[in-house]
Order: sequence, then C-alpha cells, then structure tokens
Amino acid sequence: MKYSIVILSLFLCFTAKGINKIDVTKFGITPNSFTDATSAVKKAIEECKNDEETLLSFPKGRYDFWSENAEIKNYFISNTSSEEECPSKLKKVGLLFENKKNLTIDGNGSLFVFHGKMITWVLDHCENIKLQNIHIDFERPSMSEMTFKQVTDTLIEAEINQDSRYTIIDNKFYWYGEGWGMNSFHAIIFNPALGTSNYSSWNPFLKSEAITIASNRVRFKGDFKKYNFIPGQTLTVRDPLRDQVGAFINHSRNISLKNVSMHYMHGLGIVNQFSENLHYDSVFVMPRPESGRVISSFADCIHFSGCKGQILIENCRMKGAHDDPINVHGTHLQVIEIPTTTSLKVRFMHPQSYGFEAFFKGDTVALVHSAKLQIFNTGILSSAKLINSKEMLLEFDKPLPKDLVVGDCIENLTWTPSLTIRNCRIEGTNTRGILVTTRKPVLIENNTFYRTGMHAILIANDASSWYESGEVNDVTIHNNTFEECGYNSAPGNYVIAILPENHELIKGYCVHKNIRIENNTFKVYDYPILTVKSTEGLIFKGNKVIHSDFMKPQGDKRPEFQIKACKKVRIGNNQFELPEQPTVSYSNMSIQEIKTGLKLMPQKE
Repeated sequence: MKYSIVILSLFLCFTAKGINKIDVTKFGITPNSFTDATSAVKKAIEECKNDEETLLSFPKGRYDFWSENAEIKNYFISNTSSEEECPSKLKKVGLLFENKKNLTIDGNGSLFVFHGKMITWVLDHCENIKLQNIHIDFERPSMSEMTFKQVTDTLIEAEINQDSRYTIIDNKFYWYGEGWGMNSFHAIIFNPALGTSNYSSWNPFLKSEAITIASNRVRFKGDFKKYNFIPGQTLTVRDPLRDQVGAFINHSRNISLKNVSMHYMHGLGIVNQFSENLHYDSVFVMPRPESGRVISSFADCIHFSGCKGQILIENCRMKGAHDDPINVHGTHLQVIEIPTTTSLKVRFMHPQSYGFEAFFKGDTVALVHSAKLQIFNTGILSSAKLINSKEMLLEFDKPLPKDLVVGDCIENLTWTPSLTIRNCRIEGTNTRGILVTTRKPVLIENNTFYRTGMHAILIANDASSWYESGEVNDVTIHNNTFEECGYNSAPGNYVIAILPENHELIKGYCVHKNIRIENNTFKVYDYPILTVKSTEGLIFKGNKVIHSDFMKPQGDKRPEFQIKACKKVRIGNNQFELPEQPTVSYSNMSIQEIKTGLKLMPQKE
C-alpha cells in the first residue's frame, strides 16, 4: 500500500482544468494515411511548453514513422553494444521528447508503426511525463520468423511470417528489411504446443538450397538431421547487434506509462538509465495477435540501469522476449589508478556498457573488493568527470582508505531504486524472468511466471562478468505462481536463484541479506526449487510445491534446495506434493545456520 501512495502522489500533477491541448492533426498529419508523420509530430512536440500542463493528443488511427526523417542523437546506452560492434553511438529516434515537463502524450488507442531500425521514442531529461493509450509496432520487425510445416532429415517446408521479408537468389535464402540485410544470426526456436523456447541455429539453412513453392512458403533442401526440428515449431532469427533500443528514458523523473503496448522492439527493449520514479501500469510487451508473430522484443523487455526513487511495475504482461523481461541493476566500475589520497580513476569493464556518466557530485559510493564482492568502505564525491568514453576521474571529500587497491570496484549507492513488481504475467522467454540487484526494498508479489527457460527470478551481483551491481538487503517474494520454469538450464534449473558472483568466499561475510520467499505456489516437473549462495537471513516458508508431469526430470535426483556459504537460513512450514521427500544440500557453512525439518545433505566444500 505504501508504494501505491508514494507513486500516486508523484503522478497527480495533471488536472483537468487549465490543460493546454495540442492535436497533432493540426500540423498536417492525417491518421491512416500511411505517410510519414515524423516531421509533423516533431513540430507538434516543439509546441509543448514546460510552463503549463500540456496534452499532446493523437486522434485514434494509424501513424507511420520512417527512420529517414528521424531525429539523430548521440547516446551511450547501458548493456547495448561494444565499441567494436558499433563504433558510432548515433541513434535514430522516431519521437524525441527532450527537456520536457508536465506533459501527457495520449495516443487514444492509436497504432504507431515504425519503418527501419530506430528507437521508437525517447524521454531525455524530462519531468512529470505520462505516456498512455498507445500501440507500437514495426512494419518489418528486425526479427524474422518461420514455422515448420514439413520436416525430414533432408527437407523442410516452412511458412514465412507475413511481416518477415525474404528473397531467394541462386537458390540461397536471404532475410532483409527496410534499409538492412541480415548477415549474422542468433536463433531461438519456439514450440507452441509446450509454450517453450530454446536456443537453436540458422546454420543448416545457410548451407541449404531454397525455392519458393507458394506465397510465403519455402522448401529448403539440406542436412537437418542433428537439429531435431519438428512440424509446428517457429524458428525466430535476428542479427545479435544491439545497435538501437526499443525506447529510452534518460535522466528523467516522475515518468508514467499506462496502457502502452510494445508489440515489437528492436535492440534492448525499454531502457531506463539514471532516471527516478518510474511507473509502468498495464504495459504489454507482446505481439499483436493478428500479426501471427511470437516474438515481441529483440532482447529484454524493460531494463533499468542506475535508477533511483520508486520503480513500480504493475498489471503488465511480457510475452515473447529474446532475453530477460525485467532487469534492474547498477554498474560496477573498476579502480585502475589511485592518483592521490582523495581521487580515483575508474573504468567501465563490460564492453557493452560505457560512455555514460555513472557518478555525479554529491553521490555516495561504495568501495568493493571485487573477488569478494565485499563493501569495505563508503565515500562521498566532491566531483566526478567523464574523461573519455571508458574512464571517469572521481574526487572524494575525504581521504580514501589505505586498503583500497587497484582492481577493486566502486558502486553508486545514491542511484539505487526501490522496486515493486505486482500483478504481472511473464512468459514466452528462453532466459530468466526477473533479474534484480538493488539495496533498497524489493517486493515481488501476485505475479505469474509461466515456463521461463531459466530461473524465474535471479538475484546475482558481480564484478567480473556483466559488472551489474549490487547487493540486496530487503527482498520479499510473496504470493506468486511459478509454473514449470527452468527447462532450458538443467541441471542447475532452480526456479529461484540467489547467486552473487563472489569468487572468493569470506568466512562469516554474506553478500546478500534478508530475503523472504513466502506463500508462493511452485509447480515443478524437475527437482530443483531454490539455490542460494552467500546470503544471510533467508526465509522460505508457507509455500506450496506441486509436482507436474510437464516433462520428465532433466537429470538425476538433485537436492531441491542448494545452500552455500549462508547464515540464518529458515526453510519450514511448506506444503510439498512431490513423488519424493525434498532434501537440502549445504556447503561452506555450519549446519547450525540452517533450520529445517527436511533432510540435510552436506556437500564437499
């Protein structure tokens, strides 16, 4: 309830009285004309003034936006592309809202259709913005899809989705789009009979001969024996390069999305970067039913990097992502030089996250021993400067501790959000459901996780791979339903995984704290339920675990609970309807740290 009150107070800045209404059709736009509305909408946006509450209204209809007339902006965006993959960070933006305040953008149920690779909309340094009642899609998604109709070891007949353009030249098959061709391939196969997605390959089709046998129907001749394709499966294919993102919220605050459908997004998804107080209500990342497509997002659905304040995600549905539906994290930067007793030079370490200011004057930062993921001190910044795209120079208001060394990392504690995710449904992804690493309170309740390929929820924290920070201190996972998750990640296919990447364990020190998993329903076909590492104060109680015959177990008998290097673990008062009595394995810890009525199985440390 407290989250609702806070969010409601943040967004009650619009009243019916005195609103300046701007109708986009007054700028030469005609709905359902299929002509490019980009330039005219830009003029309408320019008329939105910050000194009064404004409604930018799109009368219901279809509006088309072409990349040729899009705004060009230079953006470094977290978790997207490396310098080698994409040297230029110039992005094409369909609808750019820059330095805008007190604005409601109302589509009135309209469909916005985008042409070419681009970011659909951007909120850059904006405040008090509502985006509502809009459907967003692409004329030609950068995802290609085809469904197998006939399969043998040497022949496949496939129906190409109506939105996936292709051509055949000299019996070779090529995907192409509006201003682009596809030369690199990342493939995931979807089985509609099971609602599952698995990694696959486009390689056999690269080597095959192709002919068109009917409209959007192609026969491939090649060697398909080892791929186990079956009729009815849909193969989804994209170029792995994240050169754009679906939408971008940058250095903005008090942002609300309501009744917004993202039917396809090219790139990472909706990226929220260093923004504050974000409310997603009834946001649907899923294909339009009439499209016949199965994929809605090129990668993640909603991604939060370095945000703060309140993040509230409610009444949303995410179906058909090529990566994680929700990811909330900060970024560890590594210490590469200690110029003075009060200054540090730090560096972005993952090649796909760099170029943006990750620290600001006045921020509180944590000093972290990287291998241990141990916070050993904190400090306040008196200045922060991005000296090149990979490095920042930070000045502290007090001398740095003597045990700080090159190779340690720092985390921005000021830019960490509280998070509530409730009444949502996540399905149709071959990866995880929710990733979260934030020290502020986290509440995940009343959600359904349906057949996620990997962990439904992952709490990580690392300073060695993606460098996604940081620790969690207060997490409640309550009253959710987990149905048959983890089929794509056996044998470690735990429904919930709390796995900080601390490669050096410190006796008595835990990375994460205070995680409560209570009153949930787990429907499991395999043994693994929960794996936990380096966590103090874990409670797993009041949960119901039901056996499912969705598929056979994907390995030999394994402990349902795997506990490593933890303190104060409580597993009790749960209801198990399983063929065998569940067990708990433990390692790198004392048996006295676990209280449970289940059988305990010590493992080698």
